[in-house]
Amino acid sequence: MKQQNSLAERILDAALQQAESSNWDAVNLHTVAKTLDISLQDIKDIYPQKDDMVEAWFDRADKTILSEKASEEFSALAAHERLHQLMMSWFRAMNDHRRVTRQMLCYKLEPGHIHLQILGIMRISRTVQWFREAALLKTESIHRIFEEIILTRIYLLGFARWLFDRSKNSLHTDNYLRTTLKRLRSLN
Repeated sequence: MKQQNSLAERILDAALQQAESSNWDAVNLHTVAKTLDISLQDIKDIYPQKDDMVEAWFDRADKTILSEKASEEFSALAAHERLHQLMMSWFRAMNDHRRVTRQMLCYKLEPGHIHLQILGIMRISRTVQWFREAALLKTESIHRIFEEIILTRIYLLGFARWLFDRSKNSLHTDNYLRTTLKRLRSLN
């Protein structure tokens, strides 16, 4: 399993590098296979379709916020500060390929890709759920539902800002999230 994960990471990295040289739409899996000296079947075994690589890219960002144990210092922060740190860590995980990330999203939003858009809604929900868990939020019942709706909105608006944020260290996105999340008094 570990060897397959390693190959999955190498395939994703090769596709990202190819996209950086041109664009995501121009990524050819036969070129990725040739670069890694593997077969197309090796790629298909891990990524049955090209969009699965996009999902793996976002999974990688999720992994950055989930892989560390919550420290005492982190746990002592206010909920809005924990969420701010997590969301910015998630965006920073993709900094090296921000342009390609925009292209991936444009690919998903093409009119003929309704199936990818539906899956994208599930992806957004899943990521917000992981933000809530990693931020140690404990809200329940109807309050949790409203909290999820508000956090989804903040996350999506933050993501849209980050995609085009040219400020040093994504300062504009950072400030937006810090200010907006701080307004949420109901977080716990």
